[in-house]
Amino acid sequence: MASSNPAFVADGDPEKPSPINQAYKLPEFNPAKKPLRDKWGKDIEFLLSCIALSVGLGNVWRFPFTALENGGGAFVIPYLIVLFLVGRPIYYLEMLICQFSSRGCINVYDAVPAMRGIGYGQVYSTGVVMAFYASLLGLTTRYLVASFENPLPWSECQDSWDGNCIDSGLVVFEGAGANATMVVSAELYFVKEVLNAADSLDDGIGTPDWRLIICLLVPWTCVCLVLIKGIKSSGKASYFLAIFPYVVMLVLLIRSCTLEGAGAGMLYFIKPQWDRIFEAKVWYAAVTQMFFSLTVCFGNVMMYSSYNRFTNNVYRDVTVVTILDTLTSMLAGLIVFGVIGHLAHVTNSPDLSNVVRGGGGLAFITYPDAIAKFTFWPQFFAVAFFLMLFVLGIGSIVGMATTIMTVIRDRFPHLKPSLIAIGIAIVGFGIGIIYTTPGGQFLLDFLDFYGASFVALVLAVFEIITFSWIYGVGRLCRDIEFMLGIRTGLYWRICWGFVTPIMLIAILIYHIVTYEAFTSNGYVFSNGMYAFGWCVFAAGVLQLPAWAVYTVLKRKETNWKERITSCFRPTYDWGPEDTELNVKYHESVEKHEQTQALKRNLLRRIYDNCPVKISSETFRRHRHQRRPVNGSKSPLWQQVLHTPESCRAG
Repeated sequence: MASSNPAFVADGDPEKPSPINQAYKLPEFNPAKKPLRDKWGKDIEFLLSCIALSVGLGNVWRFPFTALENGGGAFVIPYLIVLFLVGRPIYYLEMLICQFSSRGCINVYDAVPAMRGIGYGQVYSTGVVMAFYASLLGLTTRYLVASFENPLPWSECQDSWDGNCIDSGLVVFEGAGANATMVVSAELYFVKEVLNAADSLDDGIGTPDWRLIICLLVPWTCVCLVLIKGIKSSGKASYFLAIFPYVVMLVLLIRSCTLEGAGAGMLYFIKPQWDRIFEAKVWYAAVTQMFFSLTVCFGNVMMYSSYNRFTNNVYRDVTVVTILDTLTSMLAGLIVFGVIGHLAHVTNSPDLSNVVRGGGGLAFITYPDAIAKFTFWPQFFAVAFFLMLFVLGIGSIVGMATTIMTVIRDRFPHLKPSLIAIGIAIVGFGIGIIYTTPGGQFLLDFLDFYGASFVALVLAVFEIITFSWIYGVGRLCRDIEFMLGIRTGLYWRICWGFVTPIMLIAILIYHIVTYEAFTSNGYVFSNGMYAFGWCVFAAGVLQLPAWAVYTVLKRKETNWKERITSCFRPTYDWGPEDTELNVKYHESVEKHEQTQALKRNLLRRIYDNCPVKISSETFRRHRHQRRPVNGSKSPLWQQVLHTPESCRAG
């Protein structure tokens, strides 16, 4: 059988001639060499796990303070646009490609081996995020324990706190002098009692707080136990992890709406500020927040999808998760900005953006302040909220830790899962200790920018280019039809092929051109810290060229051109995990390539990932094999199975 498909180039055999127009032979598989991947117990467990992963700290903790830093309504409009044109397409793409291949975020780049460094870079940034997410759960644990006290410790001012303090427990405040700068007790409790926060890093980060270290042990112990039990236990835990938070948030929303001045804060959140709509900073914040909200471009969604059944309806899952994710972010925003509006009212502050301390601590100020104003059993609602926040965080961290664990297990299958889980927990706990210091919040904001957000954006650009322009939208759509028996809609094709990559590239270039040195609550870091930040950034991004060079060098072709081009073609065993399905998939791809027109422009070649043309003789010989499938709703692999043997053999 003649072949023009680059997917069937065997790995590095310089003695073989070019496969173009040569006899084609399907690869021989030995199932014993590659054990089948674990699967979810039920499809609903995958959906709920994705909800627990994507609807988490990125929505409840990160979204409100990112919106506050970028003008409230000025941020929401770009965020929704980015979510629709970038977030949903990438989420669907990551689910599809990993369910199709049953490969994690590293091995999925068998589709384009030269780009494997994207996966390693994303695992790196996942590790950075996982470490500071766990530190936030350490703070949550501290608050959860304090929530059993009566009265709540943050509801009343303490004599040891300096400044003009207002009790957060006061529902009605008579007002302060015109020149007085008022601070609510919830903020002072967080800054002075919980963090013992430093004003700068000029004298170093300080000594870790032993109470926060003990609290940090709690989330890592929970994560370790879930990892040891495996992916199926994670799915069962998702029933609680995904549903419980919404009950608590709805209660908080109702309480927030009843606070005096809350309407002004909510209006600030939803009212667009058109004069800031074209600021590069706002669009950069929108796209990076989308990464955290949906947890895309970190490898986590890819990992979860790799455990799916081959025919699972991921289109339904994408729709459910993205809608819930958006609603959760908006719900959290309304709660937080309602409280901020109330705080602006009681402190006589005309500028909502400067009412409370911004940054990562915003959630530990606004939510507790709202809870302190409950006149009926505030301890119960405090326990419920911080338990909810803990549950959300565990859902997010379990997904991130499982991603890292999957990468390690795929590379070293002989290692026991329990040992890997314990190792991840120990390393993560050790790194997290730096966030328990007085300067920990500065480091959290700093590493969030250089080690997570910036790295995620750069790698996201190359990820969408890899699967849309190198692997090819056309081939991707045929893979979907082979797997699910459905044709891909125009919206997805346009977004994957043009809108999503162009938007990401434009936002990245715009951000680089208008780049300003990162600051945290107005604090400017030292030159040494900025140099450290760029090293952290480079450690993630340089994974891409480093692994590309390694992939090229390990090839055995004598011709450098063939060696390089082969690194941009799928490996010989790319496709479904099941041996029989893999063979049928290769046959269907081969058949498609032989029935394509000879003369195709560059755009069409990119779309179809067909850089090598077939001979006219081969084309004429196989023209009669073209068979429409528009009327069939069965997956293409079933159609191939029922195709006459003479047509399949060519």
